[in-house]
Amino acid sequence: MTTDLTIIIADDHPLFRGALRQALVGLGEDTRIVEAGDFNTARQAALDNREADLVLLDLTMPGVSGLSGLIAFRAEFVSLPVVVVSASDDPATIRRSLDLGASGFIPKSASIDDIREAARRVLDGGLWTPPAINIDDEPETDVTDLIRRLQTLTPQQSRVLGMLAEGLLNKQIAYELGVSEATIKAHVSAVLQKLDVDSRTQAVIQLSKIGVGALPSMQSETPAAS
Repeated sequence: MTTDLTIIIADDHPLFRGALRQALVGLGEDTRIVEAGDFNTARQAALDNREADLVLLDLTMPGVSGLSGLIAFRAEFVSLPVVVVSASDDPATIRRSLDLGASGFIPKSASIDDIREAARRVLDGGLWTPPAINIDDEPETDVTDLIRRLQTLTPQQSRVLGMLAEGLLNKQIAYELGVSEATIKAHVSAVLQKLDVDSRTQAVIQLSKIGVGALPSMQSETPAAS
């Protein structure tokens, strides 16, 4: 493990962020902790700290719903390891988090020692899940297929899907992302094709199968590329 670490903690509860900081600050000789209280701030922290070694991502905070934050983060920051932190620690949620690209899952009930061990394991290139929870049950076939399809979305397509889930029209999405409406229409068609659905409504229904309400839109500060 490197001695110089940058870790992003994304959670909307200051006291819990403090507990995470306490667990992580001694992992390296020089450990820098960047805190974020909502999804947009967490994304900006990742953009501002491209050298970050790890992000601990709460599943429920402003700007994010369920596993949507994980989907968006994995699409945009492919090389940044993400450990999900959540009070929802049922086997299905943990398994889906790993299937969607999380490198670990920490229940909010975890001890300081478990949090530190989880971070250390992931920083060393491994995976970490709560040892007391069995996640080996056979996953649902339709959910597994949906997760595989979501993983094929590009970062821009993830942004567009997020805005579709918020109910925005093509014209509104084009304005927010700084591209033409024709470009958005092409992205929407690609998203629907990848999810194997015929309409926006069906796409949102598909997302609800894995506990995702609306994906974060991750609006860009600069015009996104077509």
